[in-house]
Amino acid sequence: MSSTNGSEVIQLLRVRLHALNDLALTLKHIHWNVVGPHFIAVHEMLDPQVEAVREMIDNVAERISTLGGSPPGTPGVLVAERSWNDYTVGRAEAIEHLGALDLVYSKLIEDHRDAVRATEEPDPVTQDLLIENLRSLELFQWFVRAHLESAGGRLSTAGAGSEQEAASQAGEQARNQP
Repeated sequence: MSSTNGSEVIQLLRVRLHALNDLALTLKHIHWNVVGPHFIAVHEMLDPQVEAVREMIDNVAERISTLGGSPPGTPGVLVAERSWNDYTVGRAEAIEHLGALDLVYSKLIEDHRDAVRATEEPDPVTQDLLIENLRSLELFQWFVRAHLESAGGRLSTAGAGSEQEAASQAGEQARNQP
């Protein structure tokens, strides 16, 4: 791989590292702030996700180092270099957090897929790492969506444009269930 390609891959991985670190923190935030009748199910579902995401973080950071970069691991760098805002839902019902988390996963997966496409030619090793991350991230989103989807396949968060809107839609649908 050329040094130019290597630098581009390192920069791409820095952003993925920030996104995964942010996800791990967001999952713990939800874990601590979830309430309601499905508290324990969601509370316990999130810890294995956090552990898996932390492993992804370590693998991405080590890939950055392998390519000759310096993986940034401080909150200040994450905040300075990210292109998204903090998770916006505080203490809330489990279904509301899951609605918002679905949007978080959707954006993260979309960006990871873009990174997979960008690494196909210059670095198939990095691409393989990102694909492996996607396997787990998509599985975790499926776990979340299982709480938000009707038997007919309708997602309660369909069309939501923000975490708050997704949380509200998911909560409203849950309150209207017989």
